[in-house]
Amino acid sequence: MRIFLGVTGASGAIYGARCLAVLTAAGHHVGVCVSDAGARVISHELLGEGPRPASYRDVAERFVAAHADPAGAVELLDPDDIACAFASGSSGARAALIAPCSTSTLGHIATGTGATLIHRVAEVMLKERGRLVVIPRETPVSLIQLRNMTTITEAGGIVLPASPGMYAMPESIDDLIDFVVGKALDVLGVDHALFPRWGQQDTAAAGTHR
Repeated sequence: MRIFLGVTGASGAIYGARCLAVLTAAGHHVGVCVSDAGARVISHELLGEGPRPASYRDVAERFVAAHADPAGAVELLDPDDIACAFASGSSGARAALIAPCSTSTLGHIATGTGATLIHRVAEVMLKERGRLVVIPRETPVSLIQLRNMTTITEAGGIVLPASPGMYAMPESIDDLIDFVVGKALDVLGVDHALFPRWGQQDTAAAGTHR
């Protein structure tokens, strides 16, 4: 499957990193686009180098190198390259994931005022009736943000907040991240084993109070 992965400037770059790792490990072709703000977050949260990288392209390349599995294929896309294949409805790509999705990106998608490739691909998914999943990571949310989420949902997109469930009895931050990523992959129709399904947990563990 050809899947577009947009990484924007919301906190939670690890969600995009984990999505890339799991999708490529499963053999999918992933078009990765990191916004300038997304590169700032990656530099700060994943590389530990602060939010002002000298080269946004270098950050994106290092992000892909660190998290993509060789079992799949990765195409690193420039945020300004609205002439690439993913920007066209005739490309055949029918799935896009924005992880994390900033509230600014939510606003651009909801109002159809796209300024980057990430916004354009989201618009293409909606108009072509493809699958668009956005993972916002913001709390609390304003009425404006809620309305933007509603608009995207009404247009056919799926808003999947980074809200991990506790019923899978997570034991680490990685477990919490995998729950959210796994839910996103469920919606995209991608098989995975990132968390135990309800009813699959060990009954003793499920009955333990922590």
